[in-house]
Amino acid sequence: MQNPFGKETYLRWYEMMLLLRRFEEKAGQLYGMQKIRGFCHLYIGQEAVAAGIMSATREDDNLITAYRDHGLAIMKGISAKECMAELYGKATGCTKGKGGSMHFFSKEKRFFGGHGIVGGQIGLGAGIAFAEQYNETDRATLCLFGDGAARQGLLHETFNMAVLWQLPVVFICENNYYAMGTSVERTSKVLDIYRLADAYDMPGDSIDGMSCEEVHKGIERAVRRAREGGGPTFLEIKTYRYRGHSMSDPAKYRTKEELEEYKEKDPITQVLKTITENNWATEEEINMINEKVKMEVEESVQFAEESPWPDDNELYKDIYMDQDYPFIVD
Repeated sequence: MQNPFGKETYLRWYEMMLLLRRFEEKAGQLYGMQKIRGFCHLYIGQEAVAAGIMSATREDDNLITAYRDHGLAIMKGISAKECMAELYGKATGCTKGKGGSMHFFSKEKRFFGGHGIVGGQIGLGAGIAFAEQYNETDRATLCLFGDGAARQGLLHETFNMAVLWQLPVVFICENNYYAMGTSVERTSKVLDIYRLADAYDMPGDSIDGMSCEEVHKGIERAVRRAREGGGPTFLEIKTYRYRGHSMSDPAKYRTKEELEEYKEKDPITQVLKTITENNWATEEEINMINEKVKMEVEESVQFAEESPWPDDNELYKDIYMDQDYPFIVD
């Protein structure tokens, strides 16, 4: 069977996933050096989700997610420099150094966070989709959350409203099997999370999140449905994080054998294998991509190191809107 994806797509996937992997590895290293403080949740292992979304959507589509947001933010076009500066808490960061790891944001790139409250973005994602429906655009909104957030009551309220109003939203559960350190099996009798959509007569599907190809196909179907007025879709994308829930998590709740089993399906390795088997790039060309990514990450660190800290007069800015509303007290 002929591969429906060509050379350009695979090379794009490879470069993007490698950038996300190297960025996160560097972030983990810098956290250990105390250059980055506070919370820090790495995306290592889940890169195929971002890559498949990237190739199956448009740049002007909306995306909102939880606190494991670095990879998705870079995928949406926020530069590695802005992201690293934000991790450092510098003024040149994508939220002026005020949000840190969990609260990346870019109105221009239509990346609406980065949210620290578990499941809090689910209702917001439906709200963004409602705005697009109201304004009669054909943009799709992708709303991502983890398997732990699938236990939140807000999910059920939002699913009901999204189906009732036929909102152009794709709900995506990035199921990496562990909500912090608690497995899905210990928190739910419904192990196939996508089946939650059945109660609302919403289309749902389970997708291999270690495969860029499968993620792309699933997202493409759901996004097309949203654009054509078919309403919401719920996708459970089964992926895996190689590191702990956060930098403070030793991940002792899983075995080394389980981790190695998933690393054998590493999406970067699989995509590179397809590229080499089809002779879509020489060893020299692959090395050039590797070096380009390495330089981009190194430049992001230098940019963050050399960027200024936020001024004290920024402390009370961006809290309220600038307009003189009656409920704002001077």
